[in-house]
Amino acid sequence: MTNYVLYDGDCGFCSRWVPSWAKTLKRAGFEIAPLQSPWLANVAHLNPAELTDDFTLLLDDGRLLRGADAYRYLMRRIWWTLPLYALSVIPGLRGIFDWGYRTFARNRYCVSRAFRLAAHEERRK
Repeated sequence: MTNYVLYDGDCGFCSRWVPSWAKTLKRAGFEIAPLQSPWLANVAHLNPAELTDDFTLLLDDGRLLRGADAYRYLMRRIWWTLPLYALSVIPGLRGIFDWGYRTFARNRYCVSRAFRLAAHEERRK
């Protein structure tokens, strides 16, 4: 099984942000795929609403890491993001990092609309 970075393909910001990191993520041992990929429901064992709630990592051992923890996991594996990882685990800053992630995740569609960032499907039309 392969490691995957899974992002919300219905989110314009996510649909641009994650694929722009594809080469870096591949060097770190990750492929990318939208959370809406049909094959994923069978692997992740989450309902569709839960599945698209958070940025997710599907690890080759079958584990799922979600949200801020998924970002921290990635930052530990890309050498030049290690300082960001270190900041994200310091007591006090960890809570701020988690809050920042959660706030952005809840508002990602608004951000996408504000910056006129179309999702994958909308760009294809």
